[in-house]
Amino acid sequence: MGRGPSIEGRKNAEDARRGKLFTKLIREITVAARSGGADPASNPRLRAGIDKALTANMTKDTIERALKRATDADADKMEEIRYEGYGPSGVALLIDCMTDNAQRTVADVRHALGKHGGNLGTSGSVAFQFQRVGELIVDTSKPGSEDKLLEAALDAGADDVQNDGSESTVLTSPENFEAVKKALASAGVALQRADVTWRPENRVAVNAEVAETLRDLLDWLHELDDVQEVYHNAELQA
Repeated sequence: MGRGPSIEGRKNAEDARRGKLFTKLIREITVAARSGGADPASNPRLRAGIDKALTANMTKDTIERALKRATDADADKMEEIRYEGYGPSGVALLIDCMTDNAQRTVADVRHALGKHGGNLGTSGSVAFQFQRVGELIVDTSKPGSEDKLLEAALDAGADDVQNDGSESTVLTSPENFEAVKKALASAGVALQRADVTWRPENRVAVNAEVAETLRDLLDWLHELDDVQEVYHNAELQA
């Protein structure tokens, strides 16, 4: 009988995933501070980056070091690049990267897409299918929680609240995101996830084979050191 991964092996794999996540979070904090200033109170992007880091259990010392890198003239200068392209069956993709070597990054992204039946597109080829929105996911499985959420969200300036079974999604403009997030917290609403994201205007249905290939592609892209976020317009079941 075969043996499963050892405890040490699983721990090493988890440490590797955690290290990769921290690297990406540190890049986001550093670039956000460089572009908009090192004060989270006046820099929404930085505030969101720090919130993500804290949620991932990054220490405050590590966050402080990332902020200091933003003012270090000798630190690597990361360039932000967005690639637009297509995955299997023409699924639209936005791929946000941070890199100090654009040639390496575009080669890695092109290779990943090609391996999964996709290809890079030109600038603007798929971006029009996505909208920049604040998205807050809430567990509304308890009786009365949906009504409580709806009242608090709309009073705070949310644009829409969509219910899907035991889960609800609050949609806001990027400008109102922080205000709505604070209002929901004040109302005692527990957030499962909250982020400003690129949301597709419409999602397309895909069959099981395409869904499996797309998941493999998304995993591949997220494993690339230079890829920060990937957005797509496929309807994937959790």
